[in-house]
Amino acid sequence: MVPAATTPMGTKMLDDFLIRAGLAGIGVAFATAPLGCFVVWRRMAYFGDATSHAALLGVALALAFELPIFAGVLLVALSMALIVTALNGRSLGTDTLLGVLAHGALAIGLVAVSLLPNQRVDLSAYLFGEILAVTKTDLAIIWSGAVLSIALLVWRWQALLSSTLNPDLATASGVNPRREQLILTLALAVTVAVAIKVVGALLIAAMLIIPAAAARPFARTPEVMAMAACIIGMIAALGGLAASFTLDTPTGPSIVSVAAVLFVLSSGVAPLLKR
Repeated sequence: MVPAATTPMGTKMLDDFLIRAGLAGIGVAFATAPLGCFVVWRRMAYFGDATSHAALLGVALALAFELPIFAGVLLVALSMALIVTALNGRSLGTDTLLGVLAHGALAIGLVAVSLLPNQRVDLSAYLFGEILAVTKTDLAIIWSGAVLSIALLVWRWQALLSSTLNPDLATASGVNPRREQLILTLALAVTVAVAIKVVGALLIAAMLIIPAAAARPFARTPEVMAMAACIIGMIAALGGLAASFTLDTPTGPSIVSVAAVLFVLSSGVAPLLKR
């Protein structure tokens, strides 16, 4: 019997889902890379972890009330981001607070999913992503979320930069750093809701941080760093997809692994270029 993938129909189906997976990966790279630059500049890595880990609770909420997964994840991710913003600066240190919220939200989400009646949930798909199962509807949601996130950043780019580099100077210039933090929070929540289908809750923070960190040694301006992070994120997405297809490895972790390799290469090449 001829394998299905070698028939014209099988080849077309293979091409279709690979094209959708590639477009989904590029969409997530566009959403995460510029936002990841602000995460790196503000040293908010744990903030990204707390928001992305809360996404699993959003999955449980969506399944329990028969809502779209995107809506449930967006609602919980935004709520978590607002809680972190509100509690920041209280008696506990920021890293301690974020650590408690990140791991607590992940544990509560896992328990909530296990308690859902008459629901058989593939947790690995939400923890590590399922980019090869992306549908046309998922693709539309991913790109809509990416466009919304980028539009927010472009709209407030200068104000976000000012409040990131020097909050006091930004305040003196008429910029409200707390308002810019809320805008960044909204963009982060949208990005988490978009990316969970592709790389999963546990790997979203990696796609926020690693491409931006890999681009940093080569960037002379914030804008160049954001564009370089987008390119690195796209290379990681397509390279991870190709590696997964060739080596039969999990796609989400493969994408993050390629991004990590690019970070190591950039860290080694940058000092040589400076010499």
